[in-house]
Amino acid sequence: MEILLASAVGILTASGVYLILRLRSFPVILGLSLITYAVNVFLFATGRLAVGAPPILNKYAEVAYTDPLPQALVLTAIVISFGMTAVVVMIALGAYLSARHDKIDMTSADEAGDDA
Repeated sequence: MEILLASAVGILTASGVYLILRLRSFPVILGLSLITYAVNVFLFATGRLAVGAPPILNKYAEVAYTDPLPQALVLTAIVISFGMTAVVVMIALGAYLSARHDKIDMTSADEAGDDA
C-alpha cells in the first residue's frame, strides 16, 4: 500500500511539474492542480496507513489507531486549493481576454521584435 501511494505522489508531482513548465496558461493551471493533489495524498499518507483502525484511541481499540489530524489537514487543503484554482483561472481568463491568446511569453515587447 505504501508503494502505491508513494508512486502516486511521485507521478502526480512529476506530471504537475511537467505541465507547469509548458508555455500555455491552461496546462499551468492543470499542473498546479496536480501538485496540490500530490500534496493532499502525501498529507493523507502521513496519518499512518491502517485499514479498519479507529480514528480515536479509546479503551476498545488495541494498539493501532489512525491519526485524524492529517485528514483534517487534507480537508483544509482541498478548500484552499479550490480557492487558489478559481483565482488562477480568473487571472488566466483575464490575460486571455486582453491578449487574445493563452501563450505565456517571458520576453518584453522590446526584445520580442515583430513577433509580439
